[in-house]
Amino acid sequence: MAKKSKTTEKQQPKVHEELKGFDIKINAFGELSSNLNIERLNQFLNEKVDDIKLRDRNKAKDEEE
Repeated sequence: MAKKSKTTEKQQPKVHEELKGFDIKINAFGELSSNLNIERLNQFLNEKVDDIKLRDRNKAKDEEE
């Protein structure tokens, strides 16, 4: 028989320090609701995540200059 886990409470996922406390949910109508401002989330993603689709565009722009 398999052993049951001793932790019964829901564990929070590991997140970046700047996003501590970030929570996002989908309501019954399929709308996203979050406790973090969308502009702040977009700013974080623009700084930390490399967009694969924009790599070539940025390289072409640098070569023109």
